[in-house]
Amino acid sequence: MARRRLQSSDRSPVAPFYLPEVRSEAAPLIELRSVSKTYPTASGGVTALHGVDLRVERGEFVAVIGRSGSGKSTLINTVTGIDRPTSGEALVCGTPIHTLDESRLAVWRGRNLGVVFQFFQLLPTLTLVENVMLPMELARNTPPAGRRGYADQLLEQVGMAEHADRLPAQVSGGQAQRVAIARALANDPDVLVADEPTGSLDARTADLIFELFWQFVAQGKTIMMVTHDRDLASRVSRVVLIADGEIVDRHIAQALPMLTHQEMVQLSARLEPVTYRPGSDIVHQGDVADRFYILLKGSADVVLARDGGEVVIDRMGTGQFFGEVGLLQGGRRTATVRAAGADEVSVVSLGREEFLRMLSGSAPTREEVARSMRLRLVNSDKFTAVRAEHV
Repeated sequence: MARRRLQSSDRSPVAPFYLPEVRSEAAPLIELRSVSKTYPTASGGVTALHGVDLRVERGEFVAVIGRSGSGKSTLINTVTGIDRPTSGEALVCGTPIHTLDESRLAVWRGRNLGVVFQFFQLLPTLTLVENVMLPMELARNTPPAGRRGYADQLLEQVGMAEHADRLPAQVSGGQAQRVAIARALANDPDVLVADEPTGSLDARTADLIFELFWQFVAQGKTIMMVTHDRDLASRVSRVVLIADGEIVDRHIAQALPMLTHQEMVQLSARLEPVTYRPGSDIVHQGDVADRFYILLKGSADVVLARDGGEVVIDRMGTGQFFGEVGLLQGGRRTATVRAAGADEVSVVSLGREEFLRMLSGSAPTREEVARSMRLRLVNSDKFTAVRAEHV
């Protein structure tokens, strides 16, 4: 999106720093096409991303979440060009960055991306304003005479103008992070990429940083943020949940198509990915029901204990959910669900309170879950009746 930089005379306490102008192109700002990434190790390759497809439109605020080792850092590093896909394509701001050599990639990154790190990465021997000016000097797209004034404006925007001539060691962690954000904006990038930007901050300071990000989104920036803070993640415009190197949004939407966009964002931020070995129980008949599950990969058998043995009454596949019967009736599992087949089974789960909150907030989803529960109870009763006829 094209922007013009505001002059000092344009500025007011509530004026945005950039004025967005309408552009007509329909292409997404970030697009990953069938991206896979495998890292070589002494014991063989380790695949961090499996055929990932992702589109991020201009003006989105995207949170990338997932367990440690799920692939979220590799995903964000692919967008910044730090990691190159083993296969697939990465297009950012209209450029196929996977085709650029290191020198061209460095120039492209300096002009198109702002990166915010968890631990600030401010140069300790430079003042705060000098840290903000450094990207301008490297990219050379701001006249030397205007760099100090522009850096001062950026520091003012993040509430740090009065500390401009201090060293990083002379300010708090939250203040240093605000300076790091100002530095990331130095070359007016379309995209801000933030890797755990609030991970080392207290909750109040994290909220302040988060509000700053929303201000930049309102000004037309696009933000991708890796975070472990699920409360913050539930407040963005979109959540990208990664499990075992795959984005699982489509499976959640398949399981619960009645959710609105915002309900989907809030749900995705609360889901916990888990992987089970073939033959292991995901839930066990008779146990206390405490979670709701959606199948992401593989298949699972529904097993009933009967006459001292076990009988499989159903097999579920990707995009199906289970666990609602025990949560809504009696609090005990009415059947065992077991990972089936020869491969690992991946699920995401939701705690009981979050599950009930989801149902109370979405009447269509509540009706769909109730319908599914009734169908399963009827099928179980039919099985029991047929079984009795043959005994």
